[in-house]
Amino acid sequence: MAGASGTGVDGSPARSGVDRPRIEAAVLELLAAIGEDTARPGLASTPARVAEAYSEFFSGLSVDPVSHLADSVELEPDELGELVLLRGIEFRSICEHHLLPFLGVAHVAYVPRTRVVGLGRLPRVVDTLASRPQLQERLGEEIADALQEGLDPRGVLVVLDASHGCVVSRGVRQVHSSTLTVASRGELDDPAQRAAVLSLIGSSPAGGGVAAHDPVDGSRG
Repeated sequence: MAGASGTGVDGSPARSGVDRPRIEAAVLELLAAIGEDTARPGLASTPARVAEAYSEFFSGLSVDPVSHLADSVELEPDELGELVLLRGIEFRSICEHHLLPFLGVAHVAYVPRTRVVGLGRLPRVVDTLASRPQLQERLGEEIADALQEGLDPRGVLVVLDASHGCVVSRGVRQVHSSTLTVASRGELDDPAQRAAVLSLIGSSPAGGGVAAHDPVDGSRG
């Protein structure tokens, strides 16, 4: 998941092109529109706080997710392994329909062709694309597209499992529900191969392990 306020998953300052004064003015107008007293002491810092939060929530709008894969390395065929799978990548995003958060985990797998990347790069791709007004369905597809473009793998599979604020806290109020989406490319679009990876995603981790194959020193992440 994203780091502390104003930082990305790697602890670096969140980059954002949002217009904070404009957000603050809009928040004041919104508070007035719902009948609040905008001069109330408890709301004095609310516009600035919301602007700061939005700067973090939407910091991915100004970042190219493929840039996180730029330092991938080329390996010999006998070094590649069959599959790279990173499970349990925590993420948060904002649903574009109601501007409410949805929170969950991403499981990202790819079958290398010639190139691999440090495992720490995969959460950065997820975080960048999640840090935009999003739909869960599109988020998974965009993560898969970024990996396909940046690594040219033989196959990609992205599984997202998330709880949505617009379902949990309003409307039908299904507090225990979650939504599962799957995006696949290449070899992992084949039903049998996709099912095999989905089985790995659902299996119990051994010794805290999270990858089916770790081709790159984690310090590269």
